[in-house]
Amino acid sequence: MTFLSRRTTPDTPGPSRDQAPGSFAPAGDERDLRLHRVVIVGGGAGGLELAARLGDRAARERIEVVLIDEDLTHVWKPLLHEIAAGTLDAGSQTEISFLQQARRHGFRFHLGRMDGLDRARRHLWLGALVDDEGREIAPRRPMPYDTLVIAVGSEVNDFGTPGVREHAMRLDSAHDARRFHRRLLAACAQAEIQERGPVDIVIVGGGATGVELAAELVDAVAEIASYGEHLRRFERPVRVHLVEAGPRLLAALPEDLARSAHRDLEHRGVSVRVGERVTQVQADRVVLASGAHLPSAITVWAAGIRAPEVLTRLDGLETNKQRQLVVTPTLQTTTDPQVFAMGDCASCMLPGQDAPVPPRAQAAQQEADWLARALVDHVHGRAIRPFEYRDRGALVSLGTRDAIGRVDPGTGRRVTLAGLQARWAYWLVQRKHLLALHGLFRTVMATLGSWLAGRSQPRVKLH
Repeated sequence: MTFLSRRTTPDTPGPSRDQAPGSFAPAGDERDLRLHRVVIVGGGAGGLELAARLGDRAARERIEVVLIDEDLTHVWKPLLHEIAAGTLDAGSQTEISFLQQARRHGFRFHLGRMDGLDRARRHLWLGALVDDEGREIAPRRPMPYDTLVIAVGSEVNDFGTPGVREHAMRLDSAHDARRFHRRLLAACAQAEIQERGPVDIVIVGGGATGVELAAELVDAVAEIASYGEHLRRFERPVRVHLVEAGPRLLAALPEDLARSAHRDLEHRGVSVRVGERVTQVQADRVVLASGAHLPSAITVWAAGIRAPEVLTRLDGLETNKQRQLVVTPTLQTTTDPQVFAMGDCASCMLPGQDAPVPPRAQAAQQEADWLARALVDHVHGRAIRPFEYRDRGALVSLGTRDAIGRVDPGTGRRVTLAGLQARWAYWLVQRKHLLALHGLFRTVMATLGSWLAGRSQPRVKLH
């Protein structure tokens, strides 16, 4: 941990209110009461875009915006499978500094993790900060707010399956992705040195994360193997097993596209098993309900999501079975209109719909855009119109040069995309996220810099 927030309490004077935007926010009560403080917890795709959009308007609207996250950098979650496979380096081109964004957009950033809530006093509690050696840097402390937005995302749901916590990996964060990549390189090195192989990897969950990771790994391991002498002799140096308990892959996509993705994976050599439930994960294998055992050097659990457990103990806020905060069509929690929730951690049922807003990046981004305007109305006592979600379709990556999906380009009609055309569309979705944070010029420069850096680097990260 490189940067720390300065400890401030009601008994310890904090930084001046003239402190420049982009600095760490104080955690005490010393506030300019003329400003309405909006605290956003979670710097994912939705939370960071909201902080940036609202921060751009903060000065003229007399609003103070504070973003809280337990990491110092933001990584767009749909890129995690590429970081895990090593086809995308988790470095300066993919990680976005919260401090830099704070300075650029006029909000403040505070390093911390949500630990509790006192709605009567309008205090958010942040857990103690510790460094990599476990030493306490800052104690548990309060963060006052006038309006609170919770955007803490989701985490993998293991459904209580034995052995998952002990032996399976997950892809919830850039840290998880980097850890997986190190394990992948170690498994390939072991197979090379001991002259064994292919490398067995089991991915549990046939949603977008599982399918994208499976496709990415086939090409990545082939590239890694090409640097050795033993693994390169195998036609397929990796055996990827993709296990899905449901009747088909990619339940969020139309059935014809799911079948196409299934065929594509099998053509690449991925062993796809649908209608198979995992009953246990062991150190070197995965046990299925059918009695079959799949050998595994690395097991990845990507079978479903749920909201973080901390949401179930936030001073009486209503949650559902997936631990999501239940919100109204204005994204306000059902028990407190001063507390909003958005993204994967919120369950929002809109009028006339038979299912809540889906936990997708596009939904979080639409909510961020809408909240940037709605919160201004809320702060100034004006009525808020209900949020409206527009499903723009979905795209799934199938390797570095392939993708599949069905999208609505704004005409109201869905267009099916596949191959390189879909891959370009997938790439443009990320660029739209960068545009919201960097603007056009910086996005173009960052894209050009990333392309130039890639010309001098291996196709797959080898360390």
